[in-house]
Amino acid sequence: MASISLQNVTKRFGDVTVVEDLDLELEHGQFTVLVGPSGCGKTTTLRMIAGLEETSGGRILVGDVDVTGLEPKDRDIAMVFQNYALYGHLSVRRNIGFPLKARGVAKEEIDLRVTEVAESLSLTHLLERLPGQLSGGQQQRVAIGRAIIRQPKAFLFDEPLSNLDAKLRLEMRTELLRLQRQLGVTAVFVTHDQEEAMTLSDKVVVMRDGRVAQQGTPASVYAEPADTFVAAFVGSPTMNLLPGEVADGVFRSATPGLVLPTEGMVPGPVILGLRPEDALLTPGGSDGTIDLVELLGPRAIVRVRCAEIALTTVVEGSALAGITEGATVGVQARPGSLHAFDPDTQQRR
Repeated sequence: MASISLQNVTKRFGDVTVVEDLDLELEHGQFTVLVGPSGCGKTTTLRMIAGLEETSGGRILVGDVDVTGLEPKDRDIAMVFQNYALYGHLSVRRNIGFPLKARGVAKEEIDLRVTEVAESLSLTHLLERLPGQLSGGQQQRVAIGRAIIRQPKAFLFDEPLSNLDAKLRLEMRTELLRLQRQLGVTAVFVTHDQEEAMTLSDKVVVMRDGRVAQQGTPASVYAEPADTFVAAFVGSPTMNLLPGEVADGVFRSATPGLVLPTEGMVPGPVILGLRPEDALLTPGGSDGTIDLVELLGPRAIVRVRCAEIALTTVVEGSALAGITEGATVGVQARPGSLHAFDPDTQQRR
């Protein structure tokens, strides 16, 4: 296995710059997730690593080898696509073994390796079936098996779970992470789903307009978003971002409705960030009125109207007594939970 390094990588399509001066260091054995909204450049970045797109500038290294000008087949990288790209007329056995057959590996060794891979992916009982006879999750495991059998330097995943239903996505997410840990492989995974990014990654790279908005561990990106874009993108439900001003240790929203004490926050104009799970509601208070309660099993998403401000909060099931639609509540922030952003630059203070 090997690390992957992108150095000042740029991609242009005519006059349109899709990726600009991208610098990324993806460590050996690390599970890195590229996440961002549609059009941010994450899939183009993945395709440049694979060699499916030429770079317009910069270098890509796999280990110590500069692969920038190499054909995809010469990069020793395996890619798993969103649509699985299985050969419909070949059995599961032959689909998994195809990369080795293409290399001229002996049939006996192919059979042995296919058996090993199939066992690791619980596909042994499906080896003689055709892809059309499999469920979406089973097809995805076959596609992963075909990538694993090559024993490449790195694995690239282009939104491989987006075609699956919610339950199967969760199961495959767990399976992918288990396999990556078991193999110790360098993996790069592209998704637009920030929850998927946070649960899978050792390192998450949030992209915006062809650039890196922020990168780091999921915990660090969540705890200290670099700007209002990352703050709003990472986290579900999304962070409340409230323009206003801090004076005398108190935040007052620009739109009337919310007053919160602040701890050591610099006085002056600010965009205040408050995550829904850090908003504390007190039944019977007078700060706001509950508009809507969305029950989600062990917790609920509660929408609160504070004069002219709509606030999203999360309330644990054990604290829902008195939290009903139409009820009045007090609103406070969990101590130390407030985020401050510059209203001009949108950057974290």
